[in-house]
Amino acid sequence: MNEQLAKPHHYKITLEGCLDKRWGDWFEGMTLSNQAPNTNVTILTGSVADQAALRGLLNQIWDFNLALIAVERLD
Repeated sequence: MNEQLAKPHHYKITLEGCLDKRWGDWFEGMTLSNQAPNTNVTILTGSVADQAALRGLLNQIWDFNLALIAVERLD
């Protein structure tokens, strides 16, 4: 297995919609913020343990029927 896939990385995940801070509990370990007033964009940032955890997070976004705009690895 590629070592880069098996270690934690910091991610910025951009979602369409202005999610309430209460959604933060569903995305454990991630910081939820709104990009700017009236932009209808929410940003999740935080460390993800590995590719399997990232896949789980993206599946959760899918299950909640949230529109994914971008996924960016920050490190």
